[in-house]
Amino acid sequence: MKKIQMVDLKSQYEKIKDTVNTSIQGVLDTNTYINGPEVHKFQKNLEEYLDVKHVIPCANGTDALQIAMMGLGLKPGDEVITADFTFAATVETIALLQLTPVLVDVDRYNMNINIEAIKKAITPKTKAIIPVHLFGRAANMEAIMQIAKERNLFVIEDNAQAIGANCKFSDGTKKKAGTIGHVGATSFFPSKNLGCYGDGGAIFTNDDDLAHTLRGIVNHGMYVRYHHDVVGVNSRLDSIQAAVLNAKLPLLDTYGKARQDAARKYSVAFEGHKNIVAPSICDICDCHVFHQYTLRIIDADRNGLMDYLLSKDIPCAIYYPIPLHSQKAYLDSRYKEEDFPVTNQLVQEVLSLPMHTELDDEQIKFITDSVLEFLNK
Repeated sequence: MKKIQMVDLKSQYEKIKDTVNTSIQGVLDTNTYINGPEVHKFQKNLEEYLDVKHVIPCANGTDALQIAMMGLGLKPGDEVITADFTFAATVETIALLQLTPVLVDVDRYNMNINIEAIKKAITPKTKAIIPVHLFGRAANMEAIMQIAKERNLFVIEDNAQAIGANCKFSDGTKKKAGTIGHVGATSFFPSKNLGCYGDGGAIFTNDDDLAHTLRGIVNHGMYVRYHHDVVGVNSRLDSIQAAVLNAKLPLLDTYGKARQDAARKYSVAFEGHKNIVAPSICDICDCHVFHQYTLRIIDADRNGLMDYLLSKDIPCAIYYPIPLHSQKAYLDSRYKEEDFPVTNQLVQEVLSLPMHTELDDEQIKFITDSVLEFLNK
């Protein structure tokens, strides 16, 4: 059996190496390393794929979030509601801009931001909501957009883990995650579903005026060289990373299907087990693209299971072991433990198994057999 990886980028590369190498060589041959043709090509390709008017490439996903908020003109002290159970970049960017993060609990079923918790957290100072499409599953954007419309709030989608996922609305229409709010942000970190071979990110919007502002911000506030019209940053996707992304983007839906197929095989093996809550897989839409395959281990030794899997050279991880409201950097007297019952439970239960496009049946059987072997002892 091939060695199991949490993310097998090497095997993925082997299948596309000729296309990737040719694309990178084109950048080297033309010396167009910053804002070159590959970047513009990727921008247009991604706009077409997402069916969004504007894609603004940038240096990484954290920058994408920060720049999105800068573009909306949020002011110090404005409150921004987001999920407690996610990676720190989401709240980090809020704090960096001297905005006020308001962390709320998540839904037990899908681990995304809880709709009722959003409603309870809104105050006269609230200006925006940042839903995170966690682990590749689209958040309830229909409900979130309705709240935002009623309360005149901005919606900034953190789509770092769910590019390619679809949000299905009650009227039957579908839209890509990241393109529904006023602005969306994503990451192209190598392990993402659409990953480059370094750092990279992008911002999405259908708002022409906002797109114009964002394009200035990513390039030192310049629209004309040495004319600084807005306060900006230096955050540009380099041409080599764009070349890699251009090679991978046509395969994104294929990659998503491979992840869904692997997830389905995992879940079939775990079906009905009293100690396992496996993620659901929707057969009528692509609302989950499985950036991670994350179990909840209930009434059993989650940490012992992790150690057991690692002892068998099966990589696994806990995303995330500490709630944001308990992190030293974000401690706040406003937060009460009773406000986060689901998050506080999830951090004790979640365990993510290997998930990538190259998982084969032999590996999945070995992983699932090992999980069951430990839990059935």
